[in-house]
Amino acid sequence: MFNKKISNIYAITPDASLNLALIKQVITKHQISILQYRRKTFDNNIKLKESRALRLLCLTHHTLFIINDDINLAEKIHADGVHLGKDDGSIQQARQQLGDAAIIGMSCYNDVDLALQAQNQGANYVAFGALFNSNTKPSAPHCPLSLITKAKQILHIPIVGIGGIDFHNQQQAFDAGCNAIAMINTLFKNHC
Repeated sequence: MFNKKISNIYAITPDASLNLALIKQVITKHQISILQYRRKTFDNNIKLKESRALRLLCLTHHTLFIINDDINLAEKIHADGVHLGKDDGSIQQARQQLGDAAIIGMSCYNDVDLALQAQNQGANYVAFGALFNSNTKPSAPHCPLSLITKAKQILHIPIVGIGGIDFHNQQQAFDAGCNAIAMINTLFKNHC
């Protein structure tokens, strides 16, 4: 059911104070199908308040709302799902806490075996990157587009490309086999 919504542009919020008007503008202008809340603050009250506001915005615009790294927050605000990195808890733990209907995504960097493992453990999508040079994570391992093409032949869940993707190179990511492409700076950098 969610597979068809894991497509097009997957927006990730900048790690800054919430600018709800800007995010609404981006969702509307670019027809964002998925929005991920990614905030590296340790203030749980801020995260709770901001994620609740974003959840309402996403409901209004029929946009899937994903929480980065935080299974408990995703459960608390009834997000559509969670995106996990390698150190953010297990897919099984997220599934147990969030239920069968939740979307669980997993960062697989440049590792097809990790993606296969995630798929076998019940992930709904996997993310590979950095596909291009990334300002957000300059030291992220590079993931060649050829690896996306290889992964596409093996996996039966959607693939999200991330890392340095903009409106000029996005077609390369789609052509390689990405179902969706994640963007942060391209969507938000001129406004933060």
